[in-house]
Amino acid sequence: MAQTVTLGTSPEGPRPSYMYKVVLLGSMSVGKSSLAYRYVKNDFRELLPTVGCSFFTQILSLEEATVKFEIWDTAGQEKYQSVCHLYYRDAHAALLVYDIANKQTFSRAKLWLEELEKKFLPDEIVIALVGNKTDLAAERVVTTEEGEDFARTKGLLFMETSAKSNHQVNDVFMAIGELWDGSSPRAPEEGKREGIQAIPTREVDRGPEGERGEHEVLPELRM
Repeated sequence: MAQTVTLGTSPEGPRPSYMYKVVLLGSMSVGKSSLAYRYVKNDFRELLPTVGCSFFTQILSLEEATVKFEIWDTAGQEKYQSVCHLYYRDAHAALLVYDIANKQTFSRAKLWLEELEKKFLPDEIVIALVGNKTDLAAERVVTTEEGEDFARTKGLLFMETSAKSNHQVNDVFMAIGELWDGSSPRAPEEGKREGIQAIPTREVDRGPEGERGEHEVLPELRM
């Protein structure tokens, strides 16, 4: 099952605290880093393209448990795609991010899904399709219905977001957290799925216990 880190407290008594690895996948400039930065820092920045992978941590308090996200923000440039599997290995959840104003990035998100399907069984990972940059509504080329229909056929979560305007950024991470029960992902419509063994991830926080929103850039993998 997912690694139990600590026991928190609630009016009903102690509750478990789990650590989940979440990986962001998608083309360059779809806003993966901005989504992660907005969620962790509650701020928006026009960030430079990620080199290799960036790493964030954030705490999510749910009614039943506390979830600590390890958020791996992968590079979107083609030269890194052959090594991205090293970053999403052992992931518990994945966000497939595309730009609603760029049709090609939507097609690329579908290819990322194919890559995940080669590495994970359906009950081994929670996958969300995320249409980012809703602040560019006037330039939209991928309709909400296109995203919803594809996600429905593949059994994915679906949400549209804007890191710039902070539209539904927290919601997508909340949805992922709520689809985990500590050992198994739960599909949006099918309820709990059985049979997963979530592989523990390494604790790398360097701040005081309970500190939120840490960020570091991981060394670039050499090809």
